[in-house]
Amino acid sequence: MSENKLTITAICGSLREGSFNRKVLKAMEELAPKHWEIHRADLSNIPLYNADIESQGDPQSVALFKESIRQADGVLIVTPEYNSGIPGVLKNALDWVSRPVKSSVLIQKPFAIAGATPGSGGTAQSQAQVRQTLLAMNAYTMPGPKILIGGIHEKLNETTGELDDESTLRHIEKFLTAFEQWIYFFK
Repeated sequence: MSENKLTITAICGSLREGSFNRKVLKAMEELAPKHWEIHRADLSNIPLYNADIESQGDPQSVALFKESIRQADGVLIVTPEYNSGIPGVLKNALDWVSRPVKSSVLIQKPFAIAGATPGSGGTAQSQAQVRQTLLAMNAYTMPGPKILIGGIHEKLNETTGELDDESTLRHIEKFLTAFEQWIYFFK
């Protein structure tokens, strides 16, 4: 495996600062190889997709988001599951960056998807919907290993609130290693 620098754009599908998925993303950042440069995308200022707005040019928040994906070697999405599906803020952001369809920054971009939830499903349905959206745009979504963390609230340190479940952390390390291999497969 090459030790060349990799630029990773990280997207959290939750806007809440203290979300479980932000805690998982933080653990991933800490466990990532040292030659990764991870940049978190900010979805909080992206407006609802509207073709009338788009026809006037991308809003600055959308342009910055598109550029972060364009510059990335790979994109990591860590998302919750809301009502058995993809969070609206994440779907909206992906809709914006899917445009224009024939030259979208999503086309042939390596992606990895992970998620955590207090429930037992581990965000399987949300991740399936994200995969479906990315498939429609010809993005290259890593098929596995999967990170479907159920019962996340039981895997956090009671004092710090950080993810400290050894089994989960080992699985995340394997996931990150696989993602790097996935990225290099397409380089």
